[in-house]
Amino acid sequence: MLDRSNSRRLTRSLVLVNDSPRSSSDTALSSTESGDCVIEAENLTKVYGGGTRALDNVSLRVPPGTIGLLGPNGAGKSTFIKCLLNLEPPTSGRARVLGRDIRTSNRESREKVGYSPEQDSHIPGMAGCEYVTYCGQLSGLSFKQARQRAHEILDLVGMGQERYRKIDTYSTGMKQRAKLAQALVHDPEIVFLDEPTNGLDPAGREYFLRLIGSLHRQLGISVVISSHLLNDIERICDRVIIIANGRVLEHDSLENLKNRHRRIVEVAPSGEAERFAAALLEAGYVFERRSNGRLRIESPEDSVEWLLELMRKHRLPPGEIVANPNALHELFLRALATDHGNRA
Repeated sequence: MLDRSNSRRLTRSLVLVNDSPRSSSDTALSSTESGDCVIEAENLTKVYGGGTRALDNVSLRVPPGTIGLLGPNGAGKSTFIKCLLNLEPPTSGRARVLGRDIRTSNRESREKVGYSPEQDSHIPGMAGCEYVTYCGQLSGLSFKQARQRAHEILDLVGMGQERYRKIDTYSTGMKQRAKLAQALVHDPEIVFLDEPTNGLDPAGREYFLRLIGSLHRQLGISVVISSHLLNDIERICDRVIIIANGRVLEHDSLENLKNRHRRIVEVAPSGEAERFAAALLEAGYVFERRSNGRLRIESPEDSVEWLLELMRKHRLPPGEIVANPNALHELFLRALATDHGNRA
């Protein structure tokens, strides 16, 4: 039964979603030692009837943090999560979540794991607060604790009086909020979120991204977010796993993945774009003009100091500078193309 300062942690978290989604200088308050892995898999394989290999010898070690599980539809993302939770027993291979074997310590690992599936998982006829309270009880909380926690978490996910309505009447966005609430109600050490922003309006999506981004940074709750939306992953995750055809194509920190990408800088001049282009051409830099007026330049180094120096030398007007734009998108496409070529 969980009573480890739950109310203090989650009540405190109600104000944390106003923070920026991710900051590399922040230190997470994780209960898992920084050197440990929250997920370990060794040759994890799932084969369905007919020989379809949904997972193909997946091996990786994932440290704590906010981890993006990125891949096209049908890549094996949901199957990977379900195997880690033992909701889909793997055909072969081994895996551990929070140091516990998923086969032999399934109950113990689930007590510290939250899960928000892609598909609706509510119980028809229950009000939102009743459903989240019930999920808290299933996780070992007393009714009193679960009810208190349910209301705290529903506040956290931005659900007001709607919590007293039956879930059957909820919009898609409200159902997503209820699913996230039930995943967090028992104060897990890691949560798996499968396409959590589906169906949310722009304001709700922004709120969700801030909230998800704060979970590890402020509360030490590791997050695995499965999505096909690269912008969401790039914005809040510090580590990315790219998966396709049941195989892991890339797994590294977001920073390392970007550094492997060819260095690109985009600049949006506030004026005199032709002078910008002429200065770049004179200095021998390769660039292209974008339809939005930006200049896309191949950078000779990681920093943009060379560009600032060029602007000072030629007295160019100021402009917006973006380093490595769309790096994750291009890396993702390259990984898929390489995998397709290897399988051809």
